[in-house]
Amino acid sequence: MAWLQLSIEVSKPDAEGIAAFLEDAGALSVTLADAADEPQLEPGPGETPLWSQVKVSALFDADPESEALVARLVDQLAREPRAGATGPALVERIEDQVWERVWLDTFKPTRFGRRLWVCPHGQDPDDPEAIAEAVVVALDPGLAFGTGHHPTTALCLEWLDGTDLDGKTVLDYGCGSGILAIAALRLGAARAIAVDHDPQALEATRDNALANGVADRLAIYGPNEVPELKVDVTIANILAGPLITLAPRLVESLRPGGALAVSGVLAEQVETVRAAYAERIALAPTRLREDWALICGTLR
Repeated sequence: MAWLQLSIEVSKPDAEGIAAFLEDAGALSVTLADAADEPQLEPGPGETPLWSQVKVSALFDADPESEALVARLVDQLAREPRAGATGPALVERIEDQVWERVWLDTFKPTRFGRRLWVCPHGQDPDDPEAIAEAVVVALDPGLAFGTGHHPTTALCLEWLDGTDLDGKTVLDYGCGSGILAIAALRLGAARAIAVDHDPQALEATRDNALANGVADRLAIYGPNEVPELKVDVTIANILAGPLITLAPRLVESLRPGGALAVSGVLAEQVETVRAAYAERIALAPTRLREDWALICGTLR
Protein backbone atom coordinates (compact mmCIF):
# COMPACT_ATOMS: atom_id res chain seq x y z
CA MET A 1 0.00 0.00 0.00
CA ALA A 2 1.20 3.52 -0.79
CA TRP A 3 0.22 7.00 0.39
CA LEU A 4 0.32 10.56 -0.86
CA GLN A 5 1.84 13.09 1.51
CA LEU A 6 1.00 16.78 1.12
CA SER A 7 3.38 19.04 3.06
CA ILE A 8 3.49 22.79 3.56
CA GLU A 9 5.63 25.02 5.78
CA VAL A 10 3.86 27.64 7.86
CA SER A 11 4.56 30.00 10.72
CA LYS A 12 3.73 28.89 14.27
CA PRO A 13 0.45 30.85 14.77
CA ASP A 14 -1.11 29.28 11.67
CA ALA A 15 0.04 25.67 12.04
CA GLU A 16 -3.05 24.37 13.84
CA GLY A 17 -5.39 26.16 11.40
CA ILE A 18 -3.68 24.58 8.39
CA ALA A 19 -3.75 21.19 10.13
CA ALA A 20 -7.49 21.53 10.77
CA PHE A 21 -8.08 22.56 7.13
CA LEU A 22 -6.33 19.41 5.88
CA GLU A 23 -8.12 17.19 8.37
CA ASP A 24 -11.48 18.59 7.30
CA ALA A 25 -10.51 17.96 3.67
CA GLY A 26 -10.21 14.23 4.40
CA ALA A 27 -6.58 13.58 5.39
CA LEU A 28 -5.99 10.21 7.04
CA SER A 29 -3.57 11.86 9.45
CA VAL A 30 -1.85 15.20 9.96
CA THR A 31 1.50 15.69 11.70
CA LEU A 32 3.41 18.80 12.76
CA ALA A 33 7.20 18.85 12.65
CA ASP A 34 10.12 21.25 12.92
CA ALA A 35 10.72 23.09 9.63
CA ALA A 36 13.87 24.95 10.66
CA ASP A 37 16.05 22.61 12.78
CA GLU A 38 14.95 24.36 15.96
CA PRO A 39 15.61 22.48 19.24
CA GLN A 40 12.49 21.36 21.09
CA LEU A 41 12.71 18.82 23.88
CA GLU A 42 10.17 17.64 26.41
CA PRO A 43 7.41 20.17 27.17
CA GLY A 44 6.16 20.97 30.62
CA PRO A 45 2.88 19.51 31.92
CA GLY A 46 -0.08 20.66 29.84
CA GLU A 47 2.07 22.40 27.23
CA THR A 48 1.91 21.78 23.48
CA PRO A 49 4.82 23.85 22.18
CA LEU A 50 5.47 24.39 18.49
CA TRP A 51 8.47 25.54 16.56
CA SER A 52 8.55 29.03 15.02
CA GLN A 53 8.43 27.42 11.56
CA VAL A 54 6.29 24.29 11.30
CA LYS A 55 6.05 21.66 8.59
CA VAL A 56 2.45 20.42 8.35
CA SER A 57 2.18 17.05 6.59
CA ALA A 58 -1.09 15.35 5.64
CA LEU A 59 -1.39 11.74 4.54
CA PHE A 60 -3.91 10.50 1.92
CA ASP A 61 -4.52 7.19 0.18
CA ALA A 62 -2.75 6.87 -3.17
CA ASP A 63 -5.86 6.00 -5.17
CA PRO A 64 -7.26 7.99 -8.14
CA GLU A 65 -9.94 9.70 -6.04
CA SER A 66 -7.42 10.83 -3.41
CA GLU A 67 -4.97 11.92 -6.09
CA ALA A 68 -7.64 14.21 -7.52
CA LEU A 69 -8.42 15.54 -4.02
CA VAL A 70 -4.76 16.27 -3.29
CA ALA A 71 -4.41 18.05 -6.64
CA ARG A 72 -7.42 20.24 -5.79
CA LEU A 73 -5.96 21.03 -2.35
CA VAL A 74 -2.61 22.03 -3.86
CA ASP A 75 -4.40 24.25 -6.37
CA GLN A 76 -6.56 25.77 -3.62
CA LEU A 77 -3.55 26.48 -1.41
CA ALA A 78 -1.80 28.12 -4.38
CA ARG A 79 -4.79 30.29 -5.40
CA GLU A 80 -5.92 31.14 -1.87
CA PRO A 81 -2.74 31.10 0.22
CA ARG A 82 -3.38 30.42 3.86
CA ALA A 83 -1.95 33.08 6.17
CA GLY A 84 1.48 32.16 7.41
CA ALA A 85 2.43 29.76 4.61
CA THR A 86 6.10 30.24 3.80
CA GLY A 87 6.21 28.16 0.62
CA PRO A 88 4.15 26.12 -1.84
CA ALA A 89 2.47 22.83 -0.96
CA LEU A 90 4.54 19.82 -1.99
CA VAL A 91 3.30 16.30 -2.75
CA GLU A 92 5.27 13.05 -2.60
CA ARG A 93 4.37 9.40 -2.87
CA ILE A 94 5.37 7.23 0.10
CA GLU A 95 5.70 3.54 -0.61
CA ASP A 96 4.87 0.95 2.03
CA GLN A 97 7.82 -0.33 4.02
CA VAL A 98 8.59 -2.61 6.94
CA TRP A 99 8.82 0.33 9.35
CA GLU A 100 10.52 -1.65 12.12
CA ARG A 101 13.27 -2.43 9.62
CA VAL A 102 13.60 1.24 8.69
CA TRP A 103 14.01 2.13 12.37
CA LEU A 104 16.65 -0.58 12.82
CA ASP A 105 18.56 0.86 9.87
CA THR A 106 19.26 3.95 12.00
CA PHE A 107 19.18 2.44 15.52
CA LYS A 108 22.37 0.38 15.88
CA PRO A 109 24.23 -0.91 18.95
CA THR A 110 26.02 2.12 20.41
CA ARG A 111 28.56 2.40 23.24
CA PHE A 112 28.44 5.19 25.82
CA GLY A 113 31.52 5.53 27.97
CA ARG A 114 33.57 2.41 28.70
CA ARG A 115 31.06 -0.38 29.38
CA LEU A 116 27.54 0.80 28.59
CA TRP A 117 25.82 -0.19 25.34
CA VAL A 118 22.32 0.59 24.09
CA CYS A 119 21.12 -1.99 21.57
CA PRO A 120 17.89 -2.87 19.77
CA HIS A 121 16.30 -6.03 21.14
CA GLY A 122 18.02 -9.11 19.78
CA GLN A 123 21.27 -7.36 18.87
CA ASP A 124 24.60 -7.52 20.69
CA PRO A 125 27.41 -4.97 20.79
CA ASP A 126 29.10 -4.92 17.40
CA ASP A 127 32.61 -4.83 18.93
CA PRO A 128 33.56 -8.45 19.78
CA GLU A 129 36.32 -7.30 22.13
CA ALA A 130 33.82 -5.28 24.18
CA ILE A 131 31.25 -8.02 24.72
CA ALA A 132 32.94 -9.57 27.75
CA GLU A 133 32.56 -6.46 29.92
CA ALA A 134 29.59 -4.86 28.13
CA VAL A 135 26.58 -3.68 30.13
CA VAL A 136 23.68 -3.76 27.66
CA VAL A 137 20.41 -1.85 27.74
CA ALA A 138 18.00 -3.35 25.19
CA LEU A 139 15.32 -1.04 23.81
CA ASP A 140 12.25 -1.67 21.70
CA PRO A 141 13.05 -0.40 18.19
CA GLY A 142 9.46 0.82 17.90
CA LEU A 143 10.07 3.55 20.45
CA ALA A 144 10.78 6.92 18.85
CA PHE A 145 12.38 8.62 21.85
CA GLY A 146 15.06 7.94 24.40
CA THR A 147 17.47 5.73 22.44
CA GLY A 148 20.62 7.59 23.43
CA HIS A 149 21.30 9.16 20.07
CA HIS A 150 20.40 12.73 21.04
CA PRO A 151 23.49 14.52 22.45
CA THR A 152 21.80 15.20 25.80
CA THR A 153 20.93 11.53 26.34
CA ALA A 154 24.41 10.48 25.23
CA LEU A 155 25.96 12.89 27.75
CA CYS A 156 23.78 11.45 30.53
CA LEU A 157 24.58 7.85 29.62
CA GLU A 158 28.32 8.56 29.54
CA TRP A 159 28.05 10.30 32.92
CA LEU A 160 26.25 7.29 34.41
CA ASP A 161 28.87 4.92 32.99
CA GLY A 162 31.59 6.92 34.76
CA THR A 163 29.76 7.20 38.10
CA ASP A 164 29.97 4.70 40.97
CA LEU A 165 26.41 3.37 41.16
CA ASP A 166 26.97 0.10 43.01
CA GLY A 167 24.23 -0.40 45.60
CA LYS A 168 22.89 3.14 45.20
CA THR A 169 19.43 4.59 44.66
CA VAL A 170 18.94 6.72 41.52
CA LEU A 171 16.20 9.20 40.63
CA ASP A 172 15.52 9.72 36.90
CA TYR A 173 13.32 12.82 36.63
CA GLY A 174 11.71 13.15 33.18
CA CYS A 175 12.40 9.51 32.34
CA GLY A 176 11.02 9.30 28.76
CA SER A 177 11.69 5.74 27.62
CA GLY A 178 13.31 4.95 30.97
CA ILE A 179 16.70 4.60 29.35
CA LEU A 180 18.63 6.43 32.11
CA ALA A 181 16.97 4.65 35.04
CA ILE A 182 17.39 1.28 33.33
CA ALA A 183 21.02 2.02 32.46
CA ALA A 184 21.69 2.95 36.09
CA LEU A 185 20.20 -0.35 37.28
CA ARG A 186 22.17 -2.32 34.71
CA LEU A 187 25.32 -0.51 35.86
CA GLY A 188 24.86 -1.64 39.44
CA ALA A 189 22.35 0.65 41.14
CA ALA A 190 20.27 -1.17 43.73
CA ARG A 191 17.09 0.79 43.07
CA ALA A 192 15.78 3.49 40.72
CA ILE A 193 12.82 5.85 40.70
CA ALA A 194 11.52 7.02 37.30
CA VAL A 195 9.29 10.12 37.09
CA ASP A 196 7.48 11.63 34.09
CA HIS A 197 4.27 13.61 33.51
CA ASP A 198 3.54 11.74 30.24
CA PRO A 199 1.57 8.48 30.76
CA GLN A 200 3.02 7.10 27.50
CA ALA A 201 6.54 7.65 28.84
CA LEU A 202 5.67 5.80 32.04
CA GLU A 203 4.27 2.91 30.01
CA ALA A 204 7.38 2.82 27.80
CA THR A 205 9.58 2.85 30.91
CA ARG A 206 7.59 -0.02 32.42
CA ASP A 207 7.85 -2.11 29.23
CA ASN A 208 11.57 -1.47 28.80
CA ALA A 209 12.26 -2.26 32.46
CA LEU A 210 10.51 -5.62 32.07
CA ALA A 211 12.46 -6.35 28.88
CA ASN A 212 15.74 -5.61 30.67
CA GLY A 213 14.95 -7.64 33.77
CA VAL A 214 15.03 -4.70 36.19
CA ALA A 215 11.33 -4.00 36.78
CA ASP A 216 11.46 -5.36 40.34
CA ARG A 217 13.99 -2.65 41.27
CA LEU A 218 12.26 0.27 39.52
CA ALA A 219 9.47 2.45 40.93
CA ILE A 220 7.54 4.57 38.41
CA TYR A 221 5.58 7.72 39.30
CA GLY A 222 3.90 10.79 37.90
CA PRO A 223 5.32 14.07 39.30
CA ASN A 224 2.52 14.48 41.85
CA GLU A 225 2.74 10.87 43.03
CA VAL A 226 6.38 10.79 44.12
CA PRO A 227 6.74 10.05 47.85
CA GLU A 228 9.25 11.90 49.98
CA LEU A 229 12.58 10.29 49.31
CA LYS A 230 16.32 10.69 49.52
CA VAL A 231 18.55 9.22 46.82
CA ASP A 232 22.25 8.89 46.12
CA VAL A 233 22.06 10.05 42.50
CA THR A 234 19.62 12.34 40.70
CA ILE A 235 19.63 12.75 36.94
CA ALA A 236 17.26 14.87 34.84
CA ASN A 237 17.35 15.26 31.06
CA ILE A 238 14.57 17.76 30.36
CA LEU A 239 14.75 21.51 29.51
CA ALA A 240 16.52 24.53 30.95
CA GLY A 241 13.31 26.19 32.16
CA PRO A 242 11.99 23.19 34.11
CA LEU A 243 15.49 22.45 35.42
CA ILE A 244 15.63 25.93 36.96
CA THR A 245 12.10 25.63 38.38
CA LEU A 246 12.78 22.14 39.74
CA ALA A 247 16.23 22.94 41.18
CA PRO A 248 15.08 23.05 44.83
CA ARG A 249 13.16 19.78 44.44
CA LEU A 250 16.01 17.97 42.69
CA VAL A 251 18.59 19.18 45.20
CA GLU A 252 16.39 18.23 48.16
CA SER A 253 16.07 14.71 46.76
CA LEU A 254 19.77 14.05 47.42
CA ARG A 255 21.39 12.48 50.45
CA PRO A 256 24.52 14.24 51.82
CA GLY A 257 27.27 13.92 49.24
CA GLY A 258 24.80 12.78 46.59
CA ALA A 259 25.57 13.26 42.89
CA LEU A 260 23.47 15.35 40.49
CA ALA A 261 23.50 15.57 36.68
CA VAL A 262 21.13 17.67 34.57
CA SER A 263 20.95 18.00 30.81
CA GLY A 264 18.67 19.24 28.03
CA VAL A 265 20.53 22.53 28.30
CA LEU A 266 21.75 24.52 25.30
CA ALA A 267 25.26 25.92 25.50
CA GLU A 268 24.00 29.50 25.84
CA GLN A 269 21.79 28.48 28.80
CA VAL A 270 24.58 26.90 30.84
CA GLU A 271 25.39 29.83 33.13
CA THR A 272 21.73 30.45 34.01
CA VAL A 273 21.15 26.79 34.88
CA ARG A 274 24.42 26.49 36.79
CA ALA A 275 23.43 29.52 38.87
CA ALA A 276 20.22 27.75 39.94
CA TYR A 277 22.27 24.91 41.49
CA ALA A 278 25.54 26.56 42.53
CA GLU A 279 24.54 27.41 46.12
CA ARG A 280 23.86 23.81 47.13
CA ILE A 281 25.82 21.79 44.56
CA ALA A 282 29.61 21.76 44.20
CA LEU A 283 29.63 21.94 40.42
CA ALA A 284 32.14 20.19 38.17
CA PRO A 285 33.17 21.58 34.78
CA THR A 286 30.30 21.56 32.27
CA ARG A 287 30.40 18.80 29.67
CA LEU A 288 29.52 19.80 26.11
CA ARG A 289 28.48 17.90 23.00
CA GLU A 290 27.50 19.74 19.83
CA ASP A 291 25.26 22.60 21.08
CA TRP A 292 24.20 20.80 24.26
CA ALA A 293 25.51 20.63 27.82
CA LEU A 294 25.46 18.45 30.92
CA ILE A 295 25.89 20.10 34.32
CA CYS A 296 26.92 17.90 37.22
CA GLY A 297 28.25 18.02 40.76
CA THR A 298 27.73 16.80 44.34
CA LEU A 299 25.62 18.06 47.23
CA ARG A 300 27.65 20.30 49.51
